[in-house]
Amino acid sequence: MVRSDKRSAEREALWAVLLEEGKDRRLGSRARLCETLDRIGRLVPPERTLAVGIESHARDEEGPVRGKAGPYLLDQPEDRGTGAAVLLAALWIEARAPRATVVFLPSDHVIGEEGSFLPRVAEMADFVERQPQWMVLLGVQPRESEMEYGWIEPGQRVRWTGPSPVYSIRRFQDKPSKECAEALFTRGCLRNTFVWAARPGVVLEAGRECVPSLYEQLIRLPAFWASEHERWALQHAYALAPTVNFSRSILEPCSQPLAVVKMRGLTWCDLGSPGRVLKTLAGFRIAVPWHAAAIA
Repeated sequence: MVRSDKRSAEREALWAVLLEEGKDRRLGSRARLCETLDRIGRLVPPERTLAVGIESHARDEEGPVRGKAGPYLLDQPEDRGTGAAVLLAALWIEARAPRATVVFLPSDHVIGEEGSFLPRVAEMADFVERQPQWMVLLGVQPRESEMEYGWIEPGQRVRWTGPSPVYSIRRFQDKPSKECAEALFTRGCLRNTFVWAARPGVVLEAGRECVPSLYEQLIRLPAFWASEHERWALQHAYALAPTVNFSRSILEPCSQPLAVVKMRGLTWCDLGSPGRVLKTLAGFRIAVPWHAAAIA
């Protein structure tokens, strides 16, 4: 049965971007990407899903992505940080669906309570559909101070999305010092999950404002999409582009309106540190996936 109500029409504009972390490929990347594709596939269809990876890793990702109908794989010639990956994805989607709402999420995170996670992601997307000038982040309640993550200091509540309140972001700080992380934890600040929703044009405007040297190298690429010179243009742009961390160089100084949806009781971590993975999983009594256990 085909739905024709307003909610179905709105959801037609939703896209997903899966971001590969370029620094460490040891931790079962194919299994991680498959899990993330399956997770977001419950909310966004494969034909509106884009996986952004590194060209040298494309063989590893060919199975989970190219072997299925739908998800697009956009290969970067080299690693220029999360800033380049995010802006490249935003450019690619804006050229095809400029009014889309896009959910960005990493491909290497462990999430325990998926039944609670996906509704929050859908609520973030709903908020952006109604308030397209905002970027909305998903923050989790930390159980300890941690220097290796980004931290979000919520401000006042700006409105609701579904049953969840949406708060302005008073300050975003990436990987603070030990003393600062302890102070943020004491004040009840949130840990950034690197999951957020935004319109592609808003993301690009933030990049233009905060990292013009990267933005100027990438903004010419749409002229070469689907042409015989596309690969050459991408390689040339990346050869001249600076390496940029999206959280530190764009989210921290960005003047675009930022908001956060709080996620309480979420078992979540990234796979950047073997010790962190096993500590998190053991602490919440979750069965350790084979690709996490293999690094112990």
